[in-house]
Amino acid sequence: MTLVVPFRFGFATRLAAFYAAYFVLGGMQMPFLPVWLKAKGLDARVIGIMLAVPLVVRVLAIPLIAREADRRDALRPVLVLTTAATVVGYAAFGLSSGAAALLVAFTLASLAYTPIMPLAETYALRGLAARGRAYGPVRLWGSLAFIVGSFLAGFAADRIDGRDLIWPIVTATAAVALAAFALEPLKLADLRTPAQPAVRRGLWREPPFAAAVAAAALIQASHAMFYGFSALEWGRLGLDGREVAALWALGVVAEIVLFALQGRLPALFEPTMLMMIGAGGAVVRWVGMALGPPPALLPFLQLLHAASFGATHLGALTFIARHAPAGQAASAQGWLAIALGLAMAASMAVSGWLYASFGVAAYGAMALAAIVGGGCASVAHRTRHITMP
Repeated sequence: MTLVVPFRFGFATRLAAFYAAYFVLGGMQMPFLPVWLKAKGLDARVIGIMLAVPLVVRVLAIPLIAREADRRDALRPVLVLTTAATVVGYAAFGLSSGAAALLVAFTLASLAYTPIMPLAETYALRGLAARGRAYGPVRLWGSLAFIVGSFLAGFAADRIDGRDLIWPIVTATAAVALAAFALEPLKLADLRTPAQPAVRRGLWREPPFAAAVAAAALIQASHAMFYGFSALEWGRLGLDGREVAALWALGVVAEIVLFALQGRLPALFEPTMLMMIGAGGAVVRWVGMALGPPPALLPFLQLLHAASFGATHLGALTFIARHAPAGQAASAQGWLAIALGLAMAASMAVSGWLYASFGVAAYGAMALAAIVGGGCASVAHRTRHITMP
């Protein structure tokens, strides 16, 4: 008699599915949303205001919702509620007409959407640590899914009327909600040690925490020129759409490789060291871009995405997870997300002016931001073992 053991979807598998669903949504929304808004009759100025809504709303939504998740020890329930509310919000957004109605609907949807990732990162880091699993090999499925979502967006855009492009996005939000519902419950009390306080006052006044958040914000914000204007610049150099897409995909693949190897990295690569490596990679990358390299060198610069984004991301999230008390874990990740969003918004605004004035030489300003971010990472590294009150 043969015993058949049914396959069980464990914690890491369910979490990987959630990351995949979330980043498929991101990969679809980035190219779809502006096209849909234009098809709805909005001009470029109104679209710009609309796309800025999540960056503004997150300042209110993330700390409020993350604090409630911490206070109630309810990471997974709050994550399920925010993803479900996102589905409703985006469906209402899709059914709205007129600039005012669209703005109100998108604001309400963003109130639910923007806290999802800080909550998910807190859930992931806590649950994986309790199970002795590394974060990177699970998170890489999100990066892979982003590529898939981008290709799905391109495929659908050729076959769906512009005024209907919102509905694939709504469908993707429903997949995120289902994936969140499938996550395993996680109890704060199961993971808190007796010596670990639930809450520590003055977290922002602690040099390691403040320095690490500043480092992550500056290094990641140094990508603004690349995110906003690399495709335009490469097109000016004669690269076609497929070549530009391949270069972007190469950077994501490099990031995926780093995530896959995280669990095998030597102990030397602690979180603050990863952020310093990220800063160094960003400086080399942006200086190279500022020199106006020939297309043949662009793939080598794109490989540095593993350091400039990947190492910085891993270092920052892991540092915050280790440094913040269990009862402030979601709030701390939320503050990191807010700092990242505000820094990126400011950097994007400055990048547009710099690129219009100086062309690729504007990457020099991005290198400067990465240098300052590396200095902040060094402060976090030197002060990380200070006993906290």
